[in-house]
Amino acid sequence: MTDTEISRRGVLGAAVVAAAATAGLAPSAQAATETAACPYPGVITGHADSLHPEGMVWDPRRKAILLSSTRHGTASILNSDGSVTTLVGSPDPKIVSTVGIAVDVHRDRLLLGYHDLGLGTRSTPETYLKESGLGVFELSTGRQLFLVDLSLGDEPMHAADRVAVDKDGTAYVSDPAANKIYKVTTEGHASVFADTSVISPGWQLGTGAGVIGLLLHPAGFLLTLQYSTGQLVRIPLNAPQQAHPVTLDRPIIGGDSIALRPDGTLLVVSNNLANPEGVDAVIVLRPTDRTWSTAHEIQRVEPWAERLPTDVLVTPHGDYTLSGRPDLLFKGETTDDFALRRI
Repeated sequence: MTDTEISRRGVLGAAVVAAAATAGLAPSAQAATETAACPYPGVITGHADSLHPEGMVWDPRRKAILLSSTRHGTASILNSDGSVTTLVGSPDPKIVSTVGIAVDVHRDRLLLGYHDLGLGTRSTPETYLKESGLGVFELSTGRQLFLVDLSLGDEPMHAADRVAVDKDGTAYVSDPAANKIYKVTTEGHASVFADTSVISPGWQLGTGAGVIGLLLHPAGFLLTLQYSTGQLVRIPLNAPQQAHPVTLDRPIIGGDSIALRPDGTLLVVSNNLANPEGVDAVIVLRPTDRTWSTAHEIQRVEPWAERLPTDVLVTPHGDYTLSGRPDLLFKGETTDDFALRRI
């Protein structure tokens, strides 16, 4: 491993992260009955000019998966043959890498978490580990509406990442570099929703990637996953200071993304991109009750068939993982290939 690669992996660890193997995971009941009508095959070998997608979302209008791009800071529509059609092609120069991606269909909005880890084609010394925010675009056209600066606070690094949208249009954005979650209104007003004292009390900022995965539970709380500690936390939307850790069978170190299935189980993907103790795996958790005080691991596939899964997505036609090879970018290399695999 070269000094350059070591230093880049160190930056990632401090700021963010970003077949046979599937036989052990059973699809949810709803997904199992709908995969026959899926517009995508079970394994999608994607191909686009050094796209390196890290996040994905289901667009119910297009009945298609949308992808972010670590390399180009764009958003694209995934076609059934693995090619892509650009939706957001020339974003504001502040947007170096897009990571988390969400849709607000009711308001015709596409939301992109963006940051600069030095991996994008437009990275500069001025934006590196500083530019961080939420880009809001028109879902139907890809037209930029506005950007929201999320470099809030005096932390030395910021890296807005995953995005979750509530029914009223409020967005929640994770930041693994500052170990914070931000709240953004539909008008673009941003505030800190939860910080380290809530997400991972006692954890030392700068000792690894912080909170990345998050989702909105219909019962009125956020579920968040801290990458370095592997701790799942339940945060009430109306009382974030009443957050409490979810008791797990074991920590999910390297946990990068989470998704809620219709049956109430939680899908988790993990990797070792920014923590050598992590593993490439897909895990299913089931809560013991509606409060999510405890959740047990009911299924696990380790190692996962695709290297370094960074996102997991529940669609009406089955659940998919995404592997966009971010490791190559940290080595100074690129590839045109990426992979989605149905669970």
